[in-house]
Amino acid sequence: MSKKETVEAIQIKAPNFRRLEFTITGTAPLMQARFSAKALLKLRTGMEAGSTAKSKKPREPRDFEADFRGAMHISSEGWTGVPAAAFRNACIDVCRMVGFKMTHAKMSIFVEADGLDKVDGQPLVKLDAGDPERSELAVRNATGVVDIRARPMWRKWSIKLRVRYDADQFTASDVANLLERAGTQCGIGEGRPFSKESNGMGFGTFTIKSRKEAA
Repeated sequence: MSKKETVEAIQIKAPNFRRLEFTITGTAPLMQARFSAKALLKLRTGMEAGSTAKSKKPREPRDFEADFRGAMHISSEGWTGVPAAAFRNACIDVCRMVGFKMTHAKMSIFVEADGLDKVDGQPLVKLDAGDPERSELAVRNATGVVDIRARPMWRKWSIKLRVRYDADQFTASDVANLLERAGTQCGIGEGRPFSKESNGMGFGTFTIKSRKEAA
């Protein structure tokens, strides 16, 4: 007797990802506060020095202009950008407001980068905003000490976003509505409404100006 052939049924569908291109515009100022390369170097130097780093040293003059410049995300090509993850995270965060599982959203929506940060290789999307102004705000550190932070701020800004999404989880309208909610309820950057460390300052909110299918 011949052996019966076994037929295997495929239950898992192939990935069904599509792309949308959005132009978003800020509805409030955008502020950045990246951890600068200078600050990273100083932190690493202190760690390498070990216990000797605790010895008292003369306090260096504060260079607020350097702090301001160092707080920006600059790509390896020289343009100013925003971390692509900021928009993806905002879309994932806002899923809690519409009853969609955040764990599923993590695997279903992605923002494509235009380039990489020259300091740490972080994926960035290009910011269309011109030169920033220097904002100096008094803040209270975790230790309770009051400090002054110099940060870049753009009052008017826009960005073109390419969003790749799982079409078996979201429709194009779902993605657009999720992004619109992210811009209204979460925001991006420093002082955003859904800041993990405060109630925010109303910064970093945005709205969708246009959308189209992307190849």
